[in-house]
Amino acid sequence: MSQTSADTTIKATAGYSIEEGNAASKNAYHWAQKTFSTRAGKPGEPAQDLAGGFSNEIRFGAERLGIGSDGIGTKIEVAERTDRYDTLGYDLIAMVADDLIVAGFIPTNLSNIIDVNTLNYEVVDELMRGLHDAAQFSQIAVTGGEIAELGNRIGGYPGARMNFNWCSTAVGVLHPSLERPLSGANVRAGQAVVALRSPSFRSNGYSLARRALTKAFGEAWHTAPYSGPDAAEMGQTWGEVMLAPSLIFAPGVGAVLDAGLPVHAAAHITGGGIADNFKRVLKNGVGAELTNLFEPLPAMQQLAELAGITPTEAYLYWNMGNGMLLVTDEAQAEAVADNLRGHGYQAQVAGRITAEPGVRLAVGAGELSYE
Repeated sequence: MSQTSADTTIKATAGYSIEEGNAASKNAYHWAQKTFSTRAGKPGEPAQDLAGGFSNEIRFGAERLGIGSDGIGTKIEVAERTDRYDTLGYDLIAMVADDLIVAGFIPTNLSNIIDVNTLNYEVVDELMRGLHDAAQFSQIAVTGGEIAELGNRIGGYPGARMNFNWCSTAVGVLHPSLERPLSGANVRAGQAVVALRSPSFRSNGYSLARRALTKAFGEAWHTAPYSGPDAAEMGQTWGEVMLAPSLIFAPGVGAVLDAGLPVHAAAHITGGGIADNFKRVLKNGVGAELTNLFEPLPAMQQLAELAGITPTEAYLYWNMGNGMLLVTDEAQAEAVADNLRGHGYQAQVAGRITAEPGVRLAVGAGELSYE
């Protein structure tokens, strides 16, 4: 099954279409790219060859910076339901920092905007305390921001102390070991793929998750008990499970580059899953065979059953336990994984790059193929 062949049933269940989202993003980038000429030959000139990623390069003389923007989507509703806000900063930074690092940019600074219905000082304090902690973990300085009170233009879970939306823009500097950003241009058959384990849903696929949980447990699904084998790690209720913060991979990948180990491409596994995100860097007609991925989180397997979706579909909407994939030399793959493990990440050699296009996964549910 390809990402573009998802049928109307899964689209209706999820509440959105990956295919239509990709088409809209491609069109939006088309319009944005038409503005690149305004900075041609001037400070802030954008790169022309990084289409398909979620960040881009801007040049200031010899200095090459990266820039990217994102938000945390409807995961905010889980925080409103559980009345806990101090972990969302990890999600906000993960979404932009990890988009930068997969292009080879070390995240340095972040600006954010919180759009609220009616301001609540305590909730904003909790949000910013979490952002502070995540920034310290990532060695990022939060150097700009705004709080905008928009009244009934902002909705959310009824009865929450504050309804809001939270987005950010981050910048970073190209790692000194790289001559140009990572784009997949140097990916070749025979290279190896290293996977980094994600211990949570991160901030993707929440519309599908919330619909499935509401159907299974009713409107108060966040209070429904969760009894999976990972409950001690994830939480005792579905609300706690879905609020588990994103692990920020940027520091680990930065350490790999600091060690002089080869990284030819990287993919941040977000909405669209492994197939959609990894295919963005599989250029030159190559594909991938991934036979040793991390197992899906038990909560993800349960949620797929509750949603009534197939494993093929689940691997498109969630990361299924794999938050980032790195392409490296086969001879250095285990050294890359060892370096990541030495910095506190769970990593393993997951597969190889093939001469045949398409992404093939060998997982517990069977063989999955995405062309």
